[in-house]
Amino acid sequence: MRSWERALAVLEALCERGQAAGHGWTLDTELLPPHQQQVNALENQGLVELASREDRAELSALEGRPVRWAARPTPYGHDTLTYGCSRPRAEPPPGEQEADRQAVELIPSQMAALRVFVGLTGQLQVPPVDGLAEQVRSASCDHGIKRWRLYLTLEQMESVAYGLWLHRMTGSAAEANRFGREYGVVHSPARASDNPSAGGAAARGGRGVSGRG
Repeated sequence: MRSWERALAVLEALCERGQAAGHGWTLDTELLPPHQQQVNALENQGLVELASREDRAELSALEGRPVRWAARPTPYGHDTLTYGCSRPRAEPPPGEQEADRQAVELIPSQMAALRVFVGLTGQLQVPPVDGLAEQVRSASCDHGIKRWRLYLTLEQMESVAYGLWLHRMTGSAAEANRFGREYGVVHSPARASDNPSAGGAAARGGRGVSGRG
């Protein structure tokens, strides 16, 4: 389990137990010491509040026993949990669509350029193709290798190549060059002029779109 998944699990446990107790606090008898240590770490991030001496005195009176430790999520912790449970995650398309899509991994600078591209959808004469904006929105990041993963059709890959070509024409060629090397898809204005509405008629070569082999 990754660190953010552990954090969400702890926040969820605190919310559930606090709601069940009625007073919003999770008490010392309800979490094992290792979990209490995780709570302490979340406190340092502002996601959890530990009970003060006054809070513990009130809880002790309610419980009829000494309460030495209690915790509850802060508003930031609640929002983190709410967002985490709704967070978009890129998953391989189910069943019959899998053959039409390829997992594409983008470095941060490529992803940043692609976000600009899809963000200009309403202003571009040749906008991103259908479905690309959703893939960008739901892309997941592997922080270990610093890559964003999307599952794209060939048409969407060609649209990505067009977006990276725009990025190339206005500053940096590295992102488009890398995409061309890894996936064999490079925007070609000459080819695109035959079908501009496609948003990315592309030259395909090198290792091709079936893989990076």
